[in-house]
Amino acid sequence: MDIRSLEKATVPTMYFIGVTTTKSSIMKLFPEWAKELGLENAVLKGIDMEIHADPEDYRTVVNFIKNDPLSMGALVTTHKIDLYDAAKDLFDYLDPFAKMFGELSSISKKDGQLHGHAKDPISSGLAMESFLPAAYWNKHQGEVFIIGAGGSAIAISAYLLDLKNGENIPSRIIVANRSEKRLLEIERIINEVNPDAQVEYHLTPETEQNDALLESLQPYSLVINATGLGKDRPGSPLTNDAKFPKDSLVWELNYRGELDFMHQALAQKDHKNLHVEDGWIYFIHGWTQVVAEVFDVEITGSTFDAIENLSNQMR
Repeated sequence: MDIRSLEKATVPTMYFIGVTTTKSSIMKLFPEWAKELGLENAVLKGIDMEIHADPEDYRTVVNFIKNDPLSMGALVTTHKIDLYDAAKDLFDYLDPFAKMFGELSSISKKDGQLHGHAKDPISSGLAMESFLPAAYWNKHQGEVFIIGAGGSAIAISAYLLDLKNGENIPSRIIVANRSEKRLLEIERIINEVNPDAQVEYHLTPETEQNDALLESLQPYSLVINATGLGKDRPGSPLTNDAKFPKDSLVWELNYRGELDFMHQALAQKDHKNLHVEDGWIYFIHGWTQVVAEVFDVEITGSTFDAIENLSNQMR
């Protein structure tokens, strides 16, 4: 639905604020998750909004959730930064990540107050731990190339460069984006997280520019598509002539759509000895983190394992 269809909830309702919400696997998964978690009568409803929507539209949605008793909260995707910018003053509490990154992915209520959280630093870290070998950066001195500079790119950079990682961090991170504004913002945040890290920022309006940066990487690097290309919008941030570094990890953050970037990597998988991941486990961690916040339930350990197994069976 769109914001003109918002109506008072009659059962505990969580919302999914996105672009093409009906196409998401969560619409089929959520009812089964709710049963597993004992969330009786809980439902999930999508709210579709144009990318970079009118700020007043974001405020309308947030105010509706804030003031409707059975509207429990929401997961925000694609609009994380824009919604924060437009409606941050409507929240009674914003977590430290939300304030630092200038975005939020979770809207929830607690003791009559509206809370906003940026969950991506947690969910992206959990997702990476599922495929990134222990002490990977210490062992191989690899690099990271993140294409895109939105919320996911910020979260992943912050996780990789967290000071608690000590010396186990990438030898270099390259961030490339088509918009200079986003590059300046991610640079500001990374400088707060780890001012001594070696990070480069490149304005790349043409895909061939991303190809050139890709070819500069050392073996045992990590290449990430943190754009909406291949999901919300057609295409890939690379051309078909792009050459991935040998013995590297490739992470397509999208899990649905044409996934052109992932297929480009898969075409070189055997020749370059690549490990290719899609965004499925990131998707599950992202959603379980927010569902736990919205409904005040714990989804860890065996409970998370049950949710993951259920989701994999239904995929």
